[in-house]
Amino acid sequence: MVTMQDVARQAGVSVMTVSNVINGRPHVRDATRDRVLTAIDDLGYAVNAAARNLRQGRTGVIGLAIPDIDRPYFGLLSELIIERAAADGYEVVIEHTGADRERELGALRHSRLRSYDGLIISAVNLSGADAALFRGELPVVVLGERSYDEKVDHVVMPNEEGGAIVARHLLAEGATSLAMIGGRYDPERPDWAGNLRAAGFVEAAAEAGVTVDERLMIECEYSMPGGREAVARLLDTGIRFDGLFCATDVLAIGAIRGLRDRGIRVPDDVLVAGFDDVPLAEYTIPAVTSLAPDHRGMVDAALSMLLSRIAGERSAGDYREHISAPRLVARESTNGAAHS
Repeated sequence: MVTMQDVARQAGVSVMTVSNVINGRPHVRDATRDRVLTAIDDLGYAVNAAARNLRQGRTGVIGLAIPDIDRPYFGLLSELIIERAAADGYEVVIEHTGADRERELGALRHSRLRSYDGLIISAVNLSGADAALFRGELPVVVLGERSYDEKVDHVVMPNEEGGAIVARHLLAEGATSLAMIGGRYDPERPDWAGNLRAAGFVEAAAEAGVTVDERLMIECEYSMPGGREAVARLLDTGIRFDGLFCATDVLAIGAIRGLRDRGIRVPDDVLVAGFDDVPLAEYTIPAVTSLAPDHRGMVDAALSMLLSRIAGERSAGDYREHISAPRLVARESTNGAAHS
């Protein structure tokens, strides 16, 4: 069994320093902390508390690493995961990564130290070549759009299909000139959610004989102020549009405010649709039409993958992928009644 002394020798530090890192104490230099964490990773060290727990059984704790804790989508996702995990007797610890690569790596490393039975991670900046990080002894389920060089347990948002559904809906409701904020085609970012949603949106419009002007596809910060500012940029182009796809509901809410700033009515003058179907979308005025990606189905799939891996019910090479079934929830912002 690997000991704390082994870790200290590997990292070239004292046992006390290793203890300080494990317990998250301050005043440890970043470079030193990194050396200790690397040594722990390389040696496969588990703290004594974890070893005792593992001898007795599982800890009953899983980690959830997400990029943001203040966005409605991740708040909804976290709530559903906590609810579903509790039904299976598990507690959830949430870790905030800020979509930073080093913090995403840290979430994986710290899962071993914190004795999680498994980890669900919404990975933004781990690349396709990082698949090996998700295929170790610790059960990991990855949320997100990125494809990986090897198979991993993976739950994927239906981005392209969702974007296509939104385009068809806007056209069916009478829009003739389409715009989008929060996404545009970018070959340098093939796995970016905004890019995938834009691709589905543009392709579905083209199938209906409508070309989306590239000047009417605006990238922006995914926030309400970002949506408001992006709409101002759209309007400043002087190019007419009467159907607007916003890559998230938060953007849609900001966009509706931005359109109103210019005296443009929703849905009378411009139809607006979002993506995510967060609870807030139903309560704005007008209520926001949104692409619902089947949050519960995604959460159920993620927990099923994770818990079956924790229970040892699958072979080491049995990795699975789940893509949820989306549906459109039509509300006041497009003058529609709810349908899929």
